[in-house]
Amino acid sequence: MRKVLAGPADRLPRPPYDAEIDPISKALGGMPEHYEVEKLRKDASARTQPLTSALLADRSVSVKDLSIPGPRHELTVSVVRPVATTDDCCQPCIFYIHGGALVAADRFAGLDTSVVWAREFNAITISVEYGRAPENTGTQPAEDCYAGLLWAGKHLSELGVDPDRLLLYGTSAGGGLAAAVALMARDKGGPKLCGLVLECPMLDDRNEKASSQQFSTGPFYNSTLNRFAWRCLLGERCGGSSVTEYEAPARAEDLSDLPPTFLDCASAEPFRDEIVAFASKLWESGVQAELHVWPGGPHGYDRIIPAAPFAILARKTRLAWMRRTFLPTN
Repeated sequence: MRKVLAGPADRLPRPPYDAEIDPISKALGGMPEHYEVEKLRKDASARTQPLTSALLADRSVSVKDLSIPGPRHELTVSVVRPVATTDDCCQPCIFYIHGGALVAADRFAGLDTSVVWAREFNAITISVEYGRAPENTGTQPAEDCYAGLLWAGKHLSELGVDPDRLLLYGTSAGGGLAAAVALMARDKGGPKLCGLVLECPMLDDRNEKASSQQFSTGPFYNSTLNRFAWRCLLGERCGGSSVTEYEAPARAEDLSDLPPTFLDCASAEPFRDEIVAFASKLWESGVQAELHVWPGGPHGYDRIIPAAPFAILARKTRLAWMRRTFLPTN
């Protein structure tokens, strides 16, 4: 498996961490001497497994795995739906794309949040097992995700989904893939999306923004690891002129006709400035977008310290936007 040595020291002063994050950063210490795909996958699995077990044991939802057609081979999707009966025969649906630096984790990473979505919105969640880098490169992970969304769009009736309430949601690397899939849906004629949620999305392979320079080191996700992840996907093309918007959505020149979009990130993470730039490009393209930059958090703050006041507020704000999108009359 590929590995990369740790990068140079940060070249710009950093915004401070939140008071509740700072002791965690100090306890974790520095960054590893190198990154390896196998180690990243092992660590991601260890973090995800307890939450996956809790999801599968939760009696308020049912989880069903299905095999669906993919662009190169069959794909697996997990469909999570509320167990409680409801008069709403056409439920909202969240098509979810997991994070993991493009190389790690699986469709259950972050899927525990589907229990909250089921409770808050009576929503069905569909999560796709896309091909990870470096075994899958270029546009292949995004093509897998788009195939999953296409399948959902063609089976809305049998899934019991309201065709006017299909929302695309991605976290971290999954946020970048969600942005790419939204562009594909726009360019290829559907499915129709009511909204797009990009939670701390990974959008730009170039690592040129100030926040990338500020956070090239440290125990949390940093731009050295980010360079490694993008190279696993793009190889020697990483940072070059041949990279497309379906691979790195920050390369898109035109974001017009994307659905209403919610973006958030933290002030102390390498993705901050590429996310702010992407939000600005959405506004320039005439897209309704809402952006939040939460002060003091590293990348993944919502999982690292979920009880921190700013993390709680971030989740409430995200849910409030989704509620307005799904239930505009309430």
